[in-house]
Amino acid sequence: MNLNNLTSFMPDSSTPSSSKNILTNDVQVKGTINFESELIFDGKIEGEIVSDAGNLTLGKNAEVHGEVRTKSVIVHGSVTGNITVTERAELKASSQLTGDLKATRIVIEEGATFIGKSEVTPNKPVSNKPTDRSVTPSSSSSKNQPSTTTSAAAAA
Repeated sequence: MNLNNLTSFMPDSSTPSSSKNILTNDVQVKGTINFESELIFDGKIEGEIVSDAGNLTLGKNAEVHGEVRTKSVIVHGSVTGNITVTERAELKASSQLTGDLKATRIVIEEGATFIGKSEVTPNKPVSNKPTDRSVTPSSSSSKNQPSTTTSAAAAA
């Protein structure tokens, strides 16, 4: 593969903090991938993909067998393992996730396959949230709470 062709995807080199890393579909990894800014991964990995502040895009050919922990993720391919992101997780129509998904915001397109449980946890702690949760035994409160949680997640 000619790496010069990838330079059109690369941002201006004068801003090193916004670097974009690309691993194509002929890459196979056993272990951990750590990155800082942005990673486009379209290969196979047995292990984990980790970044505290990075944005991950998994291409249609991507096969992840392990954990994903990043700031945000867009999944086009296949993940067998848990995904935990601090901001937004997006499962595209071609994606397959077998594992749990935890994020501040979750978008699941029609056609995506998701087998597991999801947890939406808004970043902005609201002082009355614990009080609302302690009142959930009544049926009217439990019916109203999911819409409140959803609204908070959508606004985040």
